Amino acid sequence: MDDAQDGIFIGGGGPDHTTPQRLLLRMANRHGLIAGATGTGKTVTLQTMAQSLSDAGVPVFLADVKGDLSGLAAPGDAGHKLHERLIARADQIGMNGLSYTAAPTVFWDLAGREGHPLRATVSEMGPLLLARLLALNDVQEGVLNVVFRIADEDGLLLVDLKDLRAMLVEVAERAAELSVKWGHVSKASVGAIQRRLLSLENQGAANFFGEPAVALSDMIRTGTDGRGQINVLAARSLMGQPKLYAAFLLWLLSELFEELPEVGDPDKPSLVFFFDEAHLLFDRAPRALVDKVEQVARLIRSKGVGVWFVSQNPSDIPDDILGQLGGRVMHALRAYTPRDRRALRAAADSFRENPEFDAMKVIPQLGVGEALVSMLDRKGAPGVAQQVLIRPPSSRLGPLNDAERRAVIAASPIAGRYETTVDRHSAYEALAARAAEAVEPEAPAQSRGHSAGRRYSANTPAPRPVPERKRAARRGDDIATAFAKSAMRSMGSSLGRRVARGILGSLFKGR
Repeated sequence: MDDAQDGIFIGGGGPDHTTPQRLLLRMANRHGLIAGATGTGKTVTLQTMAQSLSDAGVPVFLADVKGDLSGLAAPGDAGHKLHERLIARADQIGMNGLSYTAAPTVFWDLAGREGHPLRATVSEMGPLLLARLLALNDVQEGVLNVVFRIADEDGLLLVDLKDLRAMLVEVAERAAELSVKWGHVSKASVGAIQRRLLSLENQGAANFFGEPAVALSDMIRTGTDGRGQINVLAARSLMGQPKLYAAFLLWLLSELFEELPEVGDPDKPSLVFFFDEAHLLFDRAPRALVDKVEQVARLIRSKGVGVWFVSQNPSDIPDDILGQLGGRVMHALRAYTPRDRRALRAAADSFRENPEFDAMKVIPQLGVGEALVSMLDRKGAPGVAQQVLIRPPSSRLGPLNDAERRAVIAASPIAGRYETTVDRHSAYEALAARAAEAVEPEAPAQSRGHSAGRRYSANTPAPRPVPERKRAARRGDDIATAFAKSAMRSMGSSLGRRVARGILGSLFKGR
C-alpha cells in the first residue's frame, strides 16, 4: 500500500476495518492529538505514524520517554512473539503483507549520553523566552532585559549559564548607575532571578546551554533515498525535569519559527513534531508560558511544521491549544471516577458524530491497537469519527540494546559534530579578566609576604596600605573573587548576538 499516494495510512476503518484511514500530507501541518490510557497502543501509533511520514519524505522529531521508540532504527523481527498477530492485523486491514524495514534515525540527548548532545546558547534563548520559562514577574523580566542589553553594549557574549550569572553579578554591582538610565534595578530582583536559574540548573540546564549549538539543518534532512530523517530525543531522564523539557521544546519551536520561511500550506510538511507526555509541558506552568505555547502552535503552521501532542488524556492539554488540533487519534480511556467520566464525555464530544455508533460508549471499549480516528479532509474540515484498527509498524517493537544504539550513533551522518564542547571567550572570562586588571599589581605580593611570615625590621619599609579604589575597581575585585579560571575563547560580534537572539522576537514583545 502506497502511503505517499494520498497520505499517511493510519489503519483500517469501517464495519469490516478495510476502509483506509489516512492523514493527508497537505493537512499534516494542522497539528493533532494522540491520546489514550496506559497500555492502549499510543506508542505504537506514534511509531507507525513517524515511520510513514519518513517514508513520504517528511523529517520527524519525537521525544522517546520510555526508550521504546529507539526501535525505529531497526527493522521488525519475524521471530518476535507478536509477529503472527502483526501479520494477521496487516491482512485484516488490507495491507496485503507486512515488510520489515528500519527508519533513518538520529539519536539526540541533552546530556549527551544516549545520543548526540543538544545545546543552545543563552543568547539564542533570549530574555523574553527565558523570562517565561523562569516565571519571572514584570520587574524581574525588566531586570533580565537590562542584563542582555548591557551584555550587548559591552560586547559580552552570553553562551552558558555561568556567563548569565556573571552578568547578573555585574548588573547588581552597577545597580545605582544603571537605574539612572534604565529605571530601578533592584538587587533583590537579581537575587530572585539567580534562584530561579538555580532551580533550572538543578534540572540539568547546564548541559543544554553551551556550544556548539545545534544547527536545525542537521534535523531537517532527507536521505539520498528520499526518506525523511527521524530525530529521536532520549527523554527518559527529562521526565523528572519538566522545566528543562519545556525549555528545550519551546526553544526548538521558536528557532524553527524564526528560521523557516513562510510556506502557507505546502504539499507536505517541512517537519512534524510528536511531543510525548505533553502534560509535562503544562503541569503547573504559569499562564504566560501556556499562552506562548498556544501562540507558537498557532503560528508555526504557516512555516510548514506540524505539532502532535501525545498524552494519556485530552484534558491534559489546555483548551485553547486543544481547539487547534485538527487530527485526533483516541485510544481507550478509562472512566472510574466522576472526573474520568467528564473527561470521557469531553473527548467523545470533540469528534464529528458518526450516526453508526455512540463515541461515549465506544471509547472505553476500544481494544489495544484500536482507536477512534478523525482526520481533516481536503477542505480542512474534521472527518466523521471512525473506529480504526491501527496498522502494525515496519520497524522493531521495543528498544535497541546499548550496543545497537552506539552503532547507530557512530554511523550517524553528524557523528562527531557536537560531541566536543567548545568553551569560547565570553562574558564570564571577560568580566573576570576585567576584574583582575583592576587589582593593583602589588596586592598579590603583599599577600604572599604576610602568608610566608615575613618580618619587617626598622630598615625595611612596611608595606604600603592599599589606596582607596574607585567604584569600578571595587566592583571588579568583587567579581574577581566570584569567578574561577576558564579557557580563553574568541568574542562574537554584537550584531551576531542580536540576530541569534531574535527568537520569536515579534511574538514575545506583548504579554
